[in-house]
Amino acid sequence: MKTIAIVATGGTIAGMGADGKATKYIAGKIDVDHILETIPMVKDIANIESHQLFSVDSNNIHINDWMTLSNTINEIVNQEHIDGVVVTHGTDTLDETAYYLTLTLHTSKPVVITGAMRPATATSADGPYNLYQAIALAASDEAHHQGVMGLFSNTIFSARDIQKISNYKVDAFDHRGFGCLGFMQDQDVSFYTRTFKIHTLASRFSEEPITSLPNVAIAYFYVGAPSDSLYHLAKTHKGIVIIGSGNGNYNDEWKKAILDLSQQGIIFVRSSRVNQGVVFKDNIFDPTNACIPANTLSGQKARVLLMLSLMQTNDKTEIENIFSKY
Repeated sequence: MKTIAIVATGGTIAGMGADGKATKYIAGKIDVDHILETIPMVKDIANIESHQLFSVDSNNIHINDWMTLSNTINEIVNQEHIDGVVVTHGTDTLDETAYYLTLTLHTSKPVVITGAMRPATATSADGPYNLYQAIALAASDEAHHQGVMGLFSNTIFSARDIQKISNYKVDAFDHRGFGCLGFMQDQDVSFYTRTFKIHTLASRFSEEPITSLPNVAIAYFYVGAPSDSLYHLAKTHKGIVIIGSGNGNYNDEWKKAILDLSQQGIIFVRSSRVNQGVVFKDNIFDPTNACIPANTLSGQKARVLLMLSLMQTNDKTEIENIFSKY
């Protein structure tokens, strides 16, 4: 029987509130071993080793926590008897953590991240079943070389493309404009596709432990948004991700500011506030190539990739090449 390590970080899956209620709870209050006690059938799937790394609401996850989590998992998967890893995490920032992990973990072993929309004390809590299926997925031979995966509501997602689309429903995740990787029925795994972007073992960011990351900000464009905010952010950040309208667009005032700051060495990436679509290079809108297109990455995931890129290089052409491959 395979051995799966569970690395718990808190979140709603470990939340505690009034008995039976799905709201007004505190995240990260219950130890993962207590949740495991509610799914005894997992013993038929794998041997479990649990690690309670953090016990926090995912909104309180910081960049240092990402580094600790990634480095911890890399140490765990290097143990020969470990066959896979499951990470429990709050859903609010799960997409960012998942993408960071798939870029920085150096393993072909399955790593699955999951969570819940209802606290552990709610009637029909979704966390135990998600955890059960995540363990089964991590124990599956088919899950190797898939990069980090998300598992929610019988659905397998890639860490690059998983996106929270509802703050209310149990079925709260999707793949932006793409199909999912596959589905599960109880413990049975069915894959139908895979991500073709670089991840895990092939990632240039997974070769050495990461101990620090440069500051990268996000600037959200809206009607009347002042360009002064870009100059303010540039004082303390090496890079800025623009979340623009439509195809990552912004007004003429922002164009001037972005061109000025890019000539001063600030690296800009252009993403979109629209949930589906692709941001391409646009020689008409951005004739000076002041911004790197984010392609299909959301603004928050573009920030993750830009931080990692700036950790290694300040060359804009090289970073643009990274964004096209990752």
